Amino acid sequence: MKLNEKLFKALANKTRLEILQWLKDPENEIHVPTCIPISEEIKDYGGVCVSDLVNQSGLAQSTVSSYLNMLVEADLLIAVRHGKWTFYRRNEAAIQKLGELIKEEL
Repeated sequence: MKLNEKLFKALANKTRLEILQWLKDPENEIHVPTCIPISEEIKDYGGVCVSDLVNQSGLAQSTVSSYLNMLVEADLLIAVRHGKWTFYRRNEAAIQKLGELIKEEL
């Protein structure tokens, strides 16, 4: 991971930062989960669906989807499509590398 403008642009928004915080501990942070993973594959994955993040944020689905895409492009989230739903989780390895790069480079 390199320090780049796309990465910092993804982090330069309060809601995108909140999404990263909610996904750090979704069982405690997502107040009213609506998408219950139906397969063991998704349960093991541990992701959260867009609907849950829309409900949590109070923003339009299109806005939340745009924010999630930006976080995926910045490599801060991982997305897995399962049927009609996409589940998101944090890319912990990339987030840890980001912390190390900031410490070394800035």
